[in-house]
Amino acid sequence: MSAPGTSAIPDHRALPGLAAAARALLLRDLRLLWRRRGDAAQPALLALLVVTLFALALGGEKQALSRVAAAVLWLAILLAGLLSLDTLFRGDAEDGSLEQWMLAPVPLSWLVAVRTFMHWATTALPLLLATPLLAQLLYLPAQQLPVLMASLALGTPLLSLLGAVVAALTVGMRRSGILLALLALPLYVPVLVFGAGSVAASAQGLDPVGALLILAAGLAIALLLAPLAAATAIRIALT
Repeated sequence: MSAPGTSAIPDHRALPGLAAAARALLLRDLRLLWRRRGDAAQPALLALLVVTLFALALGGEKQALSRVAAAVLWLAILLAGLLSLDTLFRGDAEDGSLEQWMLAPVPLSWLVAVRTFMHWATTALPLLLATPLLAQLLYLPAQQLPVLMASLALGTPLLSLLGAVVAALTVGMRRSGILLALLALPLYVPVLVFGAGSVAASAQGLDPVGALLILAAGLAIALLLAPLAAATAIRIALT
């Protein structure tokens, strides 16, 4: 029996919903990112360094750079995301936040998905916005830029989702940077092949839609399965 003047119906509004949990995690990550803004800029600097080194290695020749521009940009963004992959869950594991995630009244996979989105938004998205400028530095033909942007828009979230699974598998290990790269690169290579291949097909006058559809299908599957797989890996690592 409920006390007089009170309702026997539980107040579900007191429970944090999915949106509230996502908002709280995003705000926390943004505050931490601002405190470590020097470290947060390292992936972008690495991508810029890769582009610059390729331009210097090829002697600044317009024809040579235009042929490899799409592959270089894809490789630069891939390496930038790989650089920050080890910190995806490690900081939360060290300060005990992952245990709180497991006790939260929202699915662990949802929190993993929010953190993965934050990783993509802070590493790949700035480079995606800077791609038109970097493409001009590498003399990428203007007609290939829309295909490159579409492939990056589909491929970079897929890289982050795949990386989240690998990062979750190694979250319980110390100094797993090399192992993390060895596990992630075989998963990244097909994305790189189809992403850069779509631009190469466009340059040859072929239809790039096939490669883009494969990236879209991989992204749809990863959106459904990767957070669940990463959440399972975290539970195994912490038990």
